[in-house]
Amino acid sequence: MRTRGTLRLATRGSTLARRQAALVKEALEERRYEVELVTVETTGDQIRDELIHRLGKTGAFVRELDERVLEGDLDGAVHSLKDMPTEQPSELVTAAVPERGRPGDVLVTPDGSSFQDLPRGGTVGTSSLRRRAQLLSERPDLEVEPLRGNVDTRLEKLLAPALQEEHQERTEADKERKGNAGNEDFEPAYDRSVDDWFDDLSELERRALGREVETEYDAIVLAAAGLERSGLTRSVDYRELPTGPFVPAPGQGALAVTARDGETAREIQTAIDHPRSRVETTVERTILAELGGGCIAPIGIYAVVQGEYVHATVNVFDRDGAESVAASRDLPVETHAGAAREFARDLANRGAAELIQAARDDASDDVSEEDKPEGK
Repeated sequence: MRTRGTLRLATRGSTLARRQAALVKEALEERRYEVELVTVETTGDQIRDELIHRLGKTGAFVRELDERVLEGDLDGAVHSLKDMPTEQPSELVTAAVPERGRPGDVLVTPDGSSFQDLPRGGTVGTSSLRRRAQLLSERPDLEVEPLRGNVDTRLEKLLAPALQEEHQERTEADKERKGNAGNEDFEPAYDRSVDDWFDDLSELERRALGREVETEYDAIVLAAAGLERSGLTRSVDYRELPTGPFVPAPGQGALAVTARDGETAREIQTAIDHPRSRVETTVERTILAELGGGCIAPIGIYAVVQGEYVHATVNVFDRDGAESVAASRDLPVETHAGAAREFARDLANRGAAELIQAARDDASDDVSEEDKPEGK
């Protein structure tokens, strides 16, 4: 066992964050470390009604956790890598990137419909600028509406309208059945009572049944890894979206453990760092840092190690998905970070910089509009 005491790791308090931190805890415990998870509330958790790109500085879900590490209260922090700013304090390092989960997105619908089968003018929910731009690029007819909350909450918002409609129909059918008691010619609309139907619902569906509906979504888009780690893949109908047109966010599907630069960080790296995942996400985040998009621009970056090369795909959009700069390149593994920077500079010169600046200007306009007095 570890003789230097228990590793104390910070995590956000959401169900998904705690599940992800538990994966890191289990991996470290398999290497004979003792681990304690400490829940820390973040700015991103506190501001529940704002979209991610309006939360202010990049890292709304990260900063408070890392501050506890830098202050010496905790040994490390567990993050979703895609939430992490590309710039970190010099005393802090990414000690480990465990083996990456599924990097892509999934389309979740009440009935298992494919993306192309969504109705014309259908409503798709997402709070991601990237996903919004990609959806509109492929289907300009769609209405893309904001959607926030944890994975469970988003799924409940999707499922609620259909479940509530069915509940109402079954309730009325029960009344009709009771009113026709003894009528041998009466054929009920449903074989089972509304109570029997309710008893067979999952916990997720029961919560959806009681949720107030503001927007009716035909589909929502989630990270595949988030859905899987939430343990809900068997509770909903979903389709994986291809990573060609729907290039994932940089670092999506990957976790990261940050720690102060030193012995503890080196121990964590030796124990659970996954070299391939580290290389792939380093390429993605290096390109993002060089482009300077942060969370204000619709950018998809996806890298895959293929032998001696890292195949990197980048897609930068305007906010409505009408314009884009897209390219792929094989980068040498041995010089992947430098090659990624060069690739990003080429993309910037091809028009990516203009799209990112336009997105930055749009974000500033959004904030300016919100700051105006009522009636203006």
